[in-house]
Amino acid sequence: MSERSVYESPLVARNASREMAELFGARTRILTWRKLWLALAKEERRLGLDISAEQIAELERTIDRIDFAAAARYEARVRHDVMAHIQAWGDLAPNARGILHLGATSAYVVDNADLVLMRDGLRRLAGWLANVVDALGAFAAQHRDLPALGYTHFQPAQVTTVGKRAATWAWDFVRDLCEIEHRIASLRFRGVKGTTGTQASFLTLFQGDHEKVLALDRAVADAFRFDQVEPVTGQTYSRKVDAEVIGSLAGVAASVHKFANDVRLLANLKEIEEPFEASQIGSSAMPYKRNPMRCERATGLARFVISLAQSALQTAAEQWLERSLDDSSNKRLTVPEAFLATDGMLRIVTNVSRGLVVYPKVIAARLRAELPFMAAEEILMAGVQAGGDRQMLHERIRIHAQEAGRRVKVEGENNDLIDRLRADAAFARVNLDATLDAARYVGRAPQQVDEFLTAFIEPVRRRYTSDLNWACELDV
Repeated sequence: MSERSVYESPLVARNASREMAELFGARTRILTWRKLWLALAKEERRLGLDISAEQIAELERTIDRIDFAAAARYEARVRHDVMAHIQAWGDLAPNARGILHLGATSAYVVDNADLVLMRDGLRRLAGWLANVVDALGAFAAQHRDLPALGYTHFQPAQVTTVGKRAATWAWDFVRDLCEIEHRIASLRFRGVKGTTGTQASFLTLFQGDHEKVLALDRAVADAFRFDQVEPVTGQTYSRKVDAEVIGSLAGVAASVHKFANDVRLLANLKEIEEPFEASQIGSSAMPYKRNPMRCERATGLARFVISLAQSALQTAAEQWLERSLDDSSNKRLTVPEAFLATDGMLRIVTNVSRGLVVYPKVIAARLRAELPFMAAEEILMAGVQAGGDRQMLHERIRIHAQEAGRRVKVEGENNDLIDRLRADAAFARVNLDATLDAARYVGRAPQQVDEFLTAFIEPVRRRYTSDLNWACELDV
């Protein structure tokens, strides 16, 4: 087939990092299978089986020599990918062919390799999350006390600060990081369990010695740095494990979706924008456009990952008894693609978070347009303290506010509530200018940012010091 004549996954071509794409690539997967076969043979020899040092050495010498073409030829004939790779490696290590896969079933390499890859993928995603948290933390600190109009139902609400809003974004990602760390810590090795999980084949190999079977299970897990082993399995580990992992990635996706949507809304308001390069084209037809294409891409990837969570749960639900093979074709798609898409969207969020552009004058102008309404209660209290009658003042403000609102909505004019109050003798003793200081209405937002940074952002930075500042330039 000629170059680019067949479908190429956009997850690899346009989104995921090279590191994540290589982690779930064929070479890493098959090399992990071989490491599992080698570890099994080494531990079986150590525990007394008739496996020679020369056979182990032959496997070690040839472990990196993966002949994918030979494996493909075998698979075309035997219709079994694991057996195909056993045969292909056996051709390169003929003296060790007879002890390869001794006592094992396909799930020994397939499942344990999947767990290794998922663990390593989760660790990489944890690093990306730490970078997002760090970037949003820095942004929140920079704008901790910049007043901005808050929105509920995407309607003007009370005042917040730009930094406080960024802290709420960061808090979602801190939660996600804690969840990913929990998944890493609780992930168990499938181990050496045999055809239906009973370890019968290994019990036969060790002539009924239960302790040696348990020792083999534990030793192989140790070789791959797993603290815990699944206590019971069928032929495979429970597919609930995949569902739990992908569910955690879907949680990350929800946070990404929320963040990216918020930036897109703020970009329309011209308050905050994602970075926009000097030669970037926003629209093929409208040269003035600055479309939020990075956040839009992140939103689309997030939606995809969220959809995969249901597929993984269905796979877990539909496994029959000790196992059925309908999980395989689904797992080959959902697990790698969930990781690739999550990696891609976190790269985008890191890139955007580090380059967010703030327009303080636009933010201030929108705040000025709405602040007179928000200051109404403050004005009322000031009028009462100046000796006015609360009920009368409340009615005067209500009448003026309704008319000012009508002017804004019907006539498209500016909010003139303060001018109306200035002209009303009932408010002559109220310092109306003082009530329009936006900083009076942000509550504890700046202090909340400071407290959040100390309690949650700094611990993440300390835990992931060596992972921060990963490069996240986007190729396309």
